[in-house]
Amino acid sequence: MNMLSTPPSVVTTHQKWLASLELAFSAKNNKTILSKNLHFGPLMVQKPFYPESPEVCHIYLLHPPGGVVHGDQLKIDVNVQTFAHALVTTPAAGKIYRSAGQFASLTQTLHVEESAILEWLPQETLLFNDSRVHLKTLITVDKNARFIGWEMLCLGRKASAEPYSSGECRQHFELWRGNKPLFIERCHIEGQSSMLKEKWGMDHWPLTATLIATNCTETQLNAVQDLFEQSSFTKINIKGHMSVTLKNDLLICRFLGEQAEHARACFIEVWKLIRPGIVNKEAHIPRIWNT
Repeated sequence: MNMLSTPPSVVTTHQKWLASLELAFSAKNNKTILSKNLHFGPLMVQKPFYPESPEVCHIYLLHPPGGVVHGDQLKIDVNVQTFAHALVTTPAAGKIYRSAGQFASLTQTLHVEESAILEWLPQETLLFNDSRVHLKTLITVDKNARFIGWEMLCLGRKASAEPYSSGECRQHFELWRGNKPLFIERCHIEGQSSMLKEKWGMDHWPLTATLIATNCTETQLNAVQDLFEQSSFTKINIKGHMSVTLKNDLLICRFLGEQAEHARACFIEVWKLIRPGIVNKEAHIPRIWNT
């Protein structure tokens, strides 16, 4: 790990964190290596793991403070270079704490070069009541690049009987192939808004999640549809609504439900099902998910 000293401007002012992380993955001698690892402030990674093979580099993103407070600005840049294959996840849920009025921000810029693969599989983001945050994820993929990723957003803390009754989240998610947009979504969530309550919105469900995967075909679509209909899958006791569609070669799965555990269980099953057809490898569950 390349540990850079934190410049004075990065240290908290009024308890605000300005943090950034730049990662690059390169293919060398049939192995994916972490060729760039620069960080300022409390964003970093553990050492690379190779639980599958040298070709696939697993990385865990770490945010030692454990959560984001008002005024924090976090930036993550990931570049997966030609023929490299990276799987990026997190050891725990991201937490957006209450705000005194200012917005926090998390900006994630992901680029996958030609014939490279990125699997972006973070655990859920938990919005505390009264939190205010801008969430932006921008993904660009080059020719023949492949991407599988998800985002899960949980409003409030059901276990603590704390609903998301006040706060604001501005979510922005884009996926581009070259200069062509494949998926663009903007979502503005406010506590007590109609969108959270009405049938045309979230219908009182506190969790929304999306999985997208490139380079898919009708085969993957049919397989996921069959999965959702199988009795063995419904016996997992997942409470929520699931849907899947295919737009050109982009598979889009949606989940609207009660708990992050349900969304995660659903998406892991989808990921296990579609991964062999996209990256030609069976799914290998990161060990951190089992802790």
